[in-house]
Amino acid sequence: MKMNNKLVILTFFLLTCGFTKVVLAQQKFEKAVFYSVMASGDLESINNQIETVKVSSSPNKEGYEGALLMRKADKVSGAAKKLKYFKQGRIQLETALLSDNENTEYHFLRLAIEEHAPKIVKYHSDIQNDKLIIQKNFKSLPQSVQKAIIDYCKNSKVLHAEDF
Repeated sequence: MKMNNKLVILTFFLLTCGFTKVVLAQQKFEKAVFYSVMASGDLESINNQIETVKVSSSPNKEGYEGALLMRKADKVSGAAKKLKYFKQGRIQLETALLSDNENTEYHFLRLAIEEHAPKIVKYHSDIQNDKLIIQKNFKSLPQSVQKAIIDYCKNSKVLHAEDF
């Protein structure tokens, strides 16, 4: 009887995990949702969005995932975990920037992370350059990204709505 219960529980667990992956795979990546999750900072939403980004076909997913990982670093407990996620995300976002330095959205994501990153991680050196790129290319960005930038400006010490 005990073995039977374990088998039922194991089967249920495996089916649930498989179902979750199918549901995540079916979720479509949407920038508005991505920016909402970045703004909210809810850990469960961040984790779900990371999975959505991973299975998406977006050509920019490495940059999005990197930004989400750095945002996640702010929400997890323990210095080692925080540093692990921040470094992993930083590598992904910076790699994305190296391969597509003209991507204004990447510059916005980096600026948003840089502005709030703790001084100890020394991730603040590109704020002014990123700001200039965002200002220069703002009007060419998709509406959802423009809205995210304007929303971000409400609490930013670097970017201001009147800059655009």
